[in-house]
Amino acid sequence: MTDIKQRANPLTLTDAAVRQVERILAKAPESTRGLWIGVTEGGCSGKTYKMDYAREIKPADMVIEEKGLTIVIDPMASLYIFGTVIDYEDTPLKAGFTFKNPNETGRCGCGESFSV
Repeated sequence: MTDIKQRANPLTLTDAAVRQVERILAKAPESTRGLWIGVTEGGCSGKTYKMDYAREIKPADMVIEEKGLTIVIDPMASLYIFGTVIDYEDTPLKAGFTFKNPNETGRCGCGESFSV
């Protein structure tokens, strides 16, 4: 018998985030394979989260299924986002995705960039 270990997803999406991603992907180009998540250099704290349509899946990409969605994670981002919970908030003053990342050691005042 083979011992199969299930790998934990590096991130999770709340139900609100899933609903918003589903709305976005419903309007996506036909070639879209899912949601792409990455981390880039930028902002006053050093790193920013990026989300886009996953138009292709590269060999090094991490692909996970999260609540029925295909999530494609840039391999460099996986180092920074493990354990992150992505939510979607719609308040009278702001609507958008939020990242609750246990690896963050700092965040800029406007909340658009982070450091690890």
